Amino acid sequence: MTTSADFVEAVAGFATGVVVLTVRDGRDDLGTTVTSFMSVSLDPPMVVASVATSSYLAEVLNRQDRWAATVLSAGQRALAGRFAAEGRPGARILLASEPHHRGHLSDALIPESGQSALECETRQTVEAGDHTLFIAGVLSTDYITRDKKPLIRVNRRYLEDRSSAGRR
Repeated sequence: MTTSADFVEAVAGFATGVVVLTVRDGRDDLGTTVTSFMSVSLDPPMVVASVATSSYLAEVLNRQDRWAATVLSAGQRALAGRFAAEGRPGARILLASEPHHRGHLSDALIPESGQSALECETRQTVEAGDHTLFIAGVLSTDYITRDKKPLIRVNRRYLEDRSSAGRR
């Protein structure tokens, strides 16, 4: 029988992109870093994000069906860490020193220096163990940049771009 520690070890080696989910809830702006995010349909365009069911963000996403997902670039390691920290403040404070704007369809805060950003609308939720899957239609592609490398997480660490390390 697999223990939860064995399972964590087994999937830790699976490389994933890093996404910041943001949502506006009245006067509050919330967000978190997720590594369980993927596209699930091209027609219509749909994505799925996995969020801990016990989190306040999951509670808010169950109330607010529109949210944003920003695919982070390699230079946004610190931002990913801020959005992943326990007891973190609201998204406005976390983004205070970063270029950002509000999505015109989701009203969620969107960091501007990622690889891409999507505005989404939840169409279905699925309880999956201790997480909730938020399956969402993509309402708009806020922006896309191809000149930056993605932020990747594997073995509980963010990969660093070493393409220029050691070169002079």
